[in-house]
Amino acid sequence: MIIASQKRKENIAEYLLYMWQIEDMIRANGLDLGKIRANVIDRFSSLTQQQRDEMAGWYESLVDMMRREGVERSGHLQINRNVMSSVSELHRALLADPRFAGYAALFYKTLPYIVELRSRAGDTGAQGEIETCFTALYGMMMMRLAGKEISPDTAQAISRISELVATLAAYYKKNEHEPLFMPSDD
Repeated sequence: MIIASQKRKENIAEYLLYMWQIEDMIRANGLDLGKIRANVIDRFSSLTQQQRDEMAGWYESLVDMMRREGVERSGHLQINRNVMSSVSELHRALLADPRFAGYAALFYKTLPYIVELRSRAGDTGAQGEIETCFTALYGMMMMRLAGKEISPDTAQAISRISELVATLAAYYKKNEHEPLFMPSDD
């Protein structure tokens, strides 16, 4: 809750990856608030009881949303899908605007890696390029946490994807403070 709020303000990419990790952590604890309290919340020894109770309330609301939305075993909460949609929408707007030719060039340099990752995963392209990038970054994060080896080719792909996502996240933050695009009259 505290970390998520901070990440949401500072870096949308880190926020989304963190929230995916929270979803998986909730699943790993069987969507059981008692286990979440024991395995997660109680480890924050510096928090006051009120802060722990607020954190428990946050986790409880996420568990409830996961149940209502049917993502107990896999998938992402609607709030996280909305963020992904917003990030992807900005990505498309940046590609379409000649003022952001540098971003477009970075994307097209990264695109072969995205296509290769999709091919390896058997992905038909149902998810957009940006979601594929996030999925790759999340997968890499999980591999590192598990202490698994990463091939040089995969490391190069992740490096390219990281650069693209970091650039997109910076534009996202900038766009939140001062819109990059004028609203359409649609």
